[in-house]
Amino acid sequence: EAAGEQRHVALFLLDLDHFKTVNDIHGHAAGDRLLQVAAERIASVLPPSALMARLGGDEFVAMLMFDPAGKAHIEALAAQLVTVLEEPVIHDAQQIRIGASIGLALATEASATMDTLVRQADIAMYHCKDEGRNRFCWFEAGMEMAVQVRNQIETGIRSGMPRDEFVPFFEPQVDIATGRLVGFEMLMRWDSPEHGMIEPDRFIPVAEDSGLIGELSLRVVRHAMEIAKGWDPSITLAVNISPQQLKDPWFSQKLTKLLVETGFPASQLEVEITESSLFENLPLVRSIVTSLKNQGVSLSLDDFGTGYSSLSHLRALPFDRIKIDRSFIAAMQGSPDAQAIVVAIVRLGESLAMPITAEGVEDEATAIELTRLGCAKAQGWHYGKPVSAAETAKLLADRGLLRSPLVPEQDGASED
Repeated sequence: EAAGEQRHVALFLLDLDHFKTVNDIHGHAAGDRLLQVAAERIASVLPPSALMARLGGDEFVAMLMFDPAGKAHIEALAAQLVTVLEEPVIHDAQQIRIGASIGLALATEASATMDTLVRQADIAMYHCKDEGRNRFCWFEAGMEMAVQVRNQIETGIRSGMPRDEFVPFFEPQVDIATGRLVGFEMLMRWDSPEHGMIEPDRFIPVAEDSGLIGELSLRVVRHAMEIAKGWDPSITLAVNISPQQLKDPWFSQKLTKLLVETGFPASQLEVEITESSLFENLPLVRSIVTSLKNQGVSLSLDDFGTGYSSLSHLRALPFDRIKIDRSFIAAMQGSPDAQAIVVAIVRLGESLAMPITAEGVEDEATAIELTRLGCAKAQGWHYGKPVSAAETAKLLADRGLLRSPLVPEQDGASED
């Protein structure tokens, strides 16, 4: 019909952001209410001539004819949809906020197929999610290649996990006043047979989006614990926890199970939680971190100064340490504002009896300044780059910080 009238067709594909979290936290009745409100708001924005439907789950689709010169009008409608869908929904006296990512596809001739339009809009919608959600995007040809790459990475993660291709690397952490080695932060690497050693920023976002991060993280943490059992008891192991993992009510039990199965002492483990993790469900995070704390695990608040944290979070959660984000450390030498923030965080740590760790220390001048300010621990290239388990063992052996090997059992000894 549009082709006959020399008009175009726009297809809107809308996906509600964080809808699964709403179901998990507030229950399915809240999820149902949210879907009803979303449908009402979509219908209130789009003209009566639009075809509208719910595809399933939290996905909606709409089609609309428009004049070739009217693309700006379609974009205005998409922007309006984003705005109305981010407004809170009241359910059981609670305000629930979500948002929507909207992919737009364009048909300019009758040969366009529904399958192609939906696939293109779906690709554009996922591009929106990668760009930060709560927005709209038109499909562009380059997006298809990006989706293919993403799918290849996801397939690689699924096949690489059982083959133990994901390995721990270790970045030294030192006592900033003395230079004494006090621990390591575990960082993940993908030792791919096809592409070599892959940095985490290439695959971690895909693992998080695909729901694989929980299994992947625990596999590598287990490996790290097995390695770290051979370290001197004075050396700690710090592990980063993805915000996605803190949505799992069983996470603390899973980590405790790893400690038991590997025999790694809880007192040598430090769990790092980013500020942004606290934003979505503070009661659940409090339950998880309190459980870990009760097991003897230490807790640090990572990337401090970049997220949503507040003094109330620091008081409500039993953190042992604050980590200053590397962006402030890197800017210290040339920015009085960045230095003032670092000073403020160090003083805050002192007042709360929480030692401070500085990330991203890359030169001696920064290290000297942090020492003067009273920062307790530091890590960064100035002290050593992340290295493999073998190189970490050599570093520790050189300093006499490996445990003595166990005396082997005699032949015929009981294996109990």
